[in-house]
Amino acid sequence: MAELEGIYTIWLRETKRFFRYKSRIVTSVVTPLLWLIIFGTGLGAAVRFGATAGGYKAFIYPGIVGQTILFTSIFSGLSVIMDRQYGFLKEILVAPISRPAIVMGKALGISTAAVIQATILLLLSFIVGVSMSPLVFISAMIVSLIMSVGLGGLGLVIAAFTDSMEGFNLIMSFIVLPMFLLSGALFPITGLPSWLQAAVYVNPLTYGVDALRSIILNQSALPLGIDVLAIIIFALIMIFVAALLFSKKEQSLM
Repeated sequence: MAELEGIYTIWLRETKRFFRYKSRIVTSVVTPLLWLIIFGTGLGAAVRFGATAGGYKAFIYPGIVGQTILFTSIFSGLSVIMDRQYGFLKEILVAPISRPAIVMGKALGISTAAVIQATILLLLSFIVGVSMSPLVFISAMIVSLIMSVGLGGLGLVIAAFTDSMEGFNLIMSFIVLPMFLLSGALFPITGLPSWLQAAVYVNPLTYGVDALRSIILNQSALPLGIDVLAIIIFALIMIFVAALLFSKKEQSLM
């Protein structure tokens, strides 16, 4: 019970922190919409894309949802650095709960923020002419939750190696953009050169975007079961590694 209460408390704190900054919610939704409207319309008018009903904007729509989850989940790792700098992390570490429980509470708080933003985008699917039935919506939400837990764990892993916000942002610039561009969010991953396909299939975001595209548009490069299994394994590995690194790294704070 102490473990569950600790997880809930940390999750609640992260969730309240998210809702405290209204501008963060607005910008995290407006930015993906700008990608959809400006990038989708501009490039969609320049290329013929008849493989998807609704055109290029509909094709990149699941990728933009994945982009939102990626950015929100990983950048939320900054909360660990802030807690460390303001001394709150020391208070958590002396609490009678395990390091995995701390990491799980953080990861669930991060994933809650990401899923809320993904939900808003899914409810706005009509903007790109994509129909969203209740079953499709629930399935997409489940995939979004799994993705956010894994990517939130990745953000915590990176934060465990970083002692400053500047260093965290520097590392992010070398990870987030390549992950997004190599996920198949903006272009089909089939028919690519072998060297580029290797990079695409190593990228965990690829399987999340492909799963969302399979659910929302009923088209994908891989079977949905493989996509879901891949992101579940990725989420479990990231939570385990984050808990391990968190425990070792933060011993110096005790």
